[in-house]
This record gives sequence, C-alpha cells and structure tokens, in this order.
Amino acid sequence: MSATEAREPDEETATLPLSGIRVIEFSHMVMGPTCGLILADLGADVIKVEPADKGDNTRRLTGSGAGFFPMYNRNKRSLSVDIKDPRGLALVKSLIMDADVLIENFRPGALDKLGIGYDALKAENEKLIYYSAKGFLPGPYDHRTALDEVVQMMGGLAYMTGPPGRPLRAGASVNDIMGGMFGVIGIMAALRGRDQTGKGTHVTSALFENCVFLSGQHMAQYNVTGQAARPMPERLSAWAIYDVFDCSDGEQVFVGVVSDTQWRVFCESFGLDDFAADPELATNPQRCHQRARFLPRVRELLGAMTSAEVLERCEQLGLPFAPITRPEDLPADRHLQES
Repeated sequence: MSATEAREPDEETATLPLSGIRVIEFSHMVMGPTCGLILADLGADVIKVEPADKGDNTRRLTGSGAGFFPMYNRNKRSLSVDIKDPRGLALVKSLIMDADVLIENFRPGALDKLGIGYDALKAENEKLIYYSAKGFLPGPYDHRTALDEVVQMMGGLAYMTGPPGRPLRAGASVNDIMGGMFGVIGIMAALRGRDQTGKGTHVTSALFENCVFLSGQHMAQYNVTGQAARPMPERLSAWAIYDVFDCSDGEQVFVGVVSDTQWRVFCESFGLDDFAADPELATNPQRCHQRARFLPRVRELLGAMTSAEVLERCEQLGLPFAPITRPEDLPADRHLQES
C-alpha cells in the first residue's frame, strides 16, 4: 500500500459513526490497542505500525498474555516498518499527515526524539488528534514504569479485592482496558471539538488515575461514613443477601436479595415466613446488620438444592442470580451467541 492509500469502507463499515476516520496506532500490550480496537469497531480505518521483521512483541507473549494480541488487535490493518530508519520514518510521517488520530503508548519523550511527538506534528497537521496512553498523568510519578498490576497495588484496588493482608489484582486487565476506553471517549470528544474549531488536540489517559477512579466509591464511603472501607471479602454488605452459595451438586451460584420487595418474595418462595414477619428484619439496612441470623439457614436451604434448581427458582422470582462461569465456558453461553 502507498503511504496515503485509504481503505474504502465496505457496506457494513460505511454506516458506522467513525467511517472515514483514519487512525495510526503506535502501541502494544493492552491499553493503546484497546483504544484502537474500539475505534475500529466504530468504523475507523486503523493502521497498526509494528516494528520491522518480528512485529509487535505482544504477538509472542505466553501464559496469561497469550490472548492479548488477537483480542485487542482484530479489525485493524498492520504495517511493519523500522521508524528509526529515515525511509521508514518518512513513510510513517506521510501516513500521519493524512491521518485524523494518532495513538501511542511509548515512554515519555521517545517519539519526540524521532520528530513525531505532538508538538512537532501539530505544526504540520493541525487537525491531528494525538492520543497518549500513559502510566501516570504529569506529576511526581510520571517517570515510573507502570503496569496494570502496579497501579492496582498503589491505587487501592488490590487492597479492596483480596482478603486482609493478601492484596489481589483483579482477574482481568481492568485499568489497561478502561484506559483505552477513556482514550476513546477523549478522542471522540476531540473529534467533536475539531468539528467546531477545525483543530485537533492532545488527549491523554493514564493507568494510575484510572485505578483511583475505580477506588473512588470506597474513598467516598470513608468521607460519608467516617469508617475506612474494608476489603471486599470482609465488607459490610450493602444488601441483605449478596453472596456465593454452595449447592448439592458441587457447583456454586451467586444470589442477591437487594430490596424489601425481593426479601418478601424470597422468604415466601423458600418457606422463610418467620423471617418475613420479623419486624427487626423489615428493611434492608436492618437485615444488613443481622446477616448472621439468617444466612446460615439460607445456606442450608440452597445447599440442599442443585445449582440448576436454584438458578431456575431465582429466574422465576426475578432475583439477581448468576452461575459461577469460567472464561472457557463463555463461548457456549446462549445469550452471548445471540447478542
């Protein structure tokens, strides 16, 4: 392909909101590629620039990283080029001059040295929206190397997820993914702004600030109650029943009872009339402080049922419920297959 050749949208992508938008992506791992992926799904023509010869190192990750490349780079085109070679750099710059958006997650200053930092490019393409995916926004930490696990540890999320004394990262790259999503939000706002001003801008999102946003509800809880939030395994639940239960077939299910109406429905269906009639259990806040009174009996009742029986009963009652599903089971989920 020539440096300025555009991909004509097909019938499907031509109707998508970002059809006609060209994106040049210099990124690897999860955060930057997530941003490019979502823009591509919205119809943008995303060209991923990869190192010459071997391409993006993410292609060769193993273990928990083995799915990163196919998951976050579908729906893109790829260009393998050595941007440290003057010829490769010239090719890339010609692509950027015809682009609407640039995505990068290099270390601070790396692209400036090559002449493709924001300040250099905006002088040549004032309509360019330049998105930087970083570990930290500008400040005392911005020189540090950040990973999802790093910011989960320092941003309060690992403390809240694991039991006391055992900080535990979330089971997915939540900050990387959310950082890419925030990038998309910023880019789309910048595209709207460009419609009004004719000029692009520099958009940045960062892992650490993402994580603090996730922990914000617990920060607010402390301000409202004066009590520090306990890790989730030891939290005072906000709802009477909001737990994982063992069933007779060895499976587990999650069941929630989150309103006074649901409490009455639950008690009636499971023969807990004495609890339903107890004035000390009439409201959700009352029940939250007396979970020790009724949870053992609830566990005994559900433990005598198979998981299928519990799930069917909860669906009939309109209660929140869920099987405990493994990722490898999800492709067979009948709802996902249709939706």
